[in-house]
Amino acid sequence: MLTIKPRAEEVEGQPILRPLPAAQCRSVGPFVFFDHMLETDYRPGTGMNIRQHPHIGLSTLTYLFEGQIQHKDSLGSDQRVLQGEVSWMTAGRAIAHIERTPDDLRSNGSRLHGLQVWLASPKSHEQGDGHYSHHLADSLPISDNMGIRIRMIAGSGFCLTSPVPVLSPTLYAEINMQNATTLLIPNEHAERALYVIAGEMRLDGEPVQPRSLVVLTPGDEPTLCAESECHAVLIGGAALDGPRRMNWNFVASDPALIDQARARWAAGDWPTVPGEVERIELPASPKAKPQPL
Repeated sequence: MLTIKPRAEEVEGQPILRPLPAAQCRSVGPFVFFDHMLETDYRPGTGMNIRQHPHIGLSTLTYLFEGQIQHKDSLGSDQRVLQGEVSWMTAGRAIAHIERTPDDLRSNGSRLHGLQVWLASPKSHEQGDGHYSHHLADSLPISDNMGIRIRMIAGSGFCLTSPVPVLSPTLYAEINMQNATTLLIPNEHAERALYVIAGEMRLDGEPVQPRSLVVLTPGDEPTLCAESECHAVLIGGAALDGPRRMNWNFVASDPALIDQARARWAAGDWPTVPGEVERIELPASPKAKPQPL
């Protein structure tokens, strides 16, 4: 097993922890990017505001534990996303979107806590059409037995299958465990990793640091033991069908696709989000760090 300590960053005023990508691990299944949006209380008149920006070659999935986000994209989608719901956007060859605190919550003040992940698209879908779907909390299947509650956010596992239209074998489960419960993590996917949001856990007897990503050894079926009330997510899936390059908000198997996307965004040759004028400009550095949302 490999433990990755996430690096702390801040994007548009929102503090985050980012365990993926890391030098020790570039991907887990299709997951190439993982942001934990930390618990943040926004005063009245403030909120998160990620301006219009582009993506290629990936799907974004936003899942909130607290708060709400307004999603808008260049396909014409305009969706308020609530706690426990899934906001799923597949970029294809070119898409732009924004995610921000809804206006009424910005006026009154709000609290935000959640996750956003990026899943690299298979090569066969990298240059396809964009797509957006929104999935209500009660559409996500749940197993709730013996003090262990598992919700399948996306993909399949633990005899559960999410309706989110993933593009390759995927595992993305939210796990809540009461104190002194145990859970066997089955060998259902080639690659898996556990991220502990809160609580004290042991994995095969070894302590797991809260807010760390533990990459599991392929083929192993470790036992997870809760030593308090615990909250975690398990991610994974099939290995990528080849290496991926990531530059700013772009993911691709071919570096030429990233070069083309950078040039198009810089030139303003990109689909736009209806009603949006402000946008995040292309960073000057060709090695720009990826941004969330």
